[in-house]
Amino acid sequence: MLRRHIRARATGAAVVATAALLVAGLSGSASAGPAAATTSAAQTLRTDAAPPALLRAMERDLGLDRRQAERRLANEAEAGATAGRLGAALGDDFAGAWVRGAESGTLTVATTDAGDVPLIEARGARATVVRHSLADLDAAKARLDRAAQRHATTDAPVWYVDVPTNSVVVRAVRPAAARALLAAAGVERALARVERTAERPRPLYDLRGGEAYYINNSGRCSIGFSVTKGTQQGYATAGHCGRAGASTSGHNRVAQGTFQGSVFPGRDMAWVATNSQWTATPYVKGAGGQNVQVTGSTQAPVGASVCRSGSTTGWHCGTVQQHNTSVTYPEGTITGVTRTSVCAEPGDSGGSYISGSQAQGVTSGGSGNCSSGGTTYFQPVNPLLQNYGLTLRTTTDPGDPDDPGEPGGTWAAGTVYQPGDTVTYGGAGYRCLQGHQAQPGWEPPSAPALWQRV
Repeated sequence: MLRRHIRARATGAAVVATAALLVAGLSGSASAGPAAATTSAAQTLRTDAAPPALLRAMERDLGLDRRQAERRLANEAEAGATAGRLGAALGDDFAGAWVRGAESGTLTVATTDAGDVPLIEARGARATVVRHSLADLDAAKARLDRAAQRHATTDAPVWYVDVPTNSVVVRAVRPAAARALLAAAGVERALARVERTAERPRPLYDLRGGEAYYINNSGRCSIGFSVTKGTQQGYATAGHCGRAGASTSGHNRVAQGTFQGSVFPGRDMAWVATNSQWTATPYVKGAGGQNVQVTGSTQAPVGASVCRSGSTTGWHCGTVQQHNTSVTYPEGTITGVTRTSVCAEPGDSGGSYISGSQAQGVTSGGSGNCSSGGTTYFQPVNPLLQNYGLTLRTTTDPGDPDDPGEPGGTWAAGTVYQPGDTVTYGGAGYRCLQGHQAQPGWEPPSAPALWQRV
């Protein structure tokens, strides 16, 4: 009997009307092509695919009712598209963007040039003028990453770019350790902010065993997302869960597969190729065993809702706090993870983070627990897919006849695109607005939330 990585079937939830969206109609522009006028970001990113299990988790963990949860997902999709378009328009002035409010009803876009304010406000966003560009903050954070390779950071275990405060934040058990790291990196104090914390993050594997999948018949982790590499099926998970060559067995202890690649520390990514008894599906396991449909991998903005599925604690939700975070575990420092307010516990490692129907990443580590609350970090899924040449499974059948074939031009399904990347399609040029893995149905002319015509 064939088994699946994650069982059950996704069910749809009603999507709010486009007219009710925060930035309804702002996801497209004349430069985005004809489809922009009729295709909203919420439609492109399938916020209507959010199943009841995910919405219930958002209601519980974010204090929302059902309509608020639905509106929040749609607003976040529209805000991400608008932020991407403004980021391209502002260029070197751009200083980041984030959403706020119970329904993510306010999109704020930061700029270093007061002359950009009318353009930002014309797009329906709130403008704020700040001192440092996002490029300057990212560069300072990169210097901290390099300095951490030469200096111990166990007492200053977390650092990231915090766009709402326009600063690089270093969270430290001992503030002196943060100051030493900043000095070693040559980061100006005007760019940085030190926060005291008792947080000592650690990877969330569990050597006691349990459900989900087992590594070499001992440690336990959680499946992230089903993937394919050519005809080979498998799944993405955390690198600290196992090294290349380690064998896995499923939740039922049936032989499952082998780790094909693993990176940890530095990053926290891995993938497992499974045997013919296991079938990759486009689902992650939700509350009560129900499925959550995965339809893509567009990165959610700071402040957006995000939910996690893990084999220890099940479904929990929170918000994206910062992208491009660096965190030090006892085993070493990892970079490029996303910091969230979602709780997790040992055994949840490798499990799925998803915003609406968009895959975000796999659980890396954190602090606290799901009784008292905590902070977690996930390895973003798009760099993982790109690193191993994997394709996220978003259909039940790789040969789905409804999926269009490969188009002409340089755009290609399966390619991971980052903001600013350019492609050609149908004789026209397009610029990527939001990071994602391309897939059939997201061709540039029909996905103005992701592509801008140039």
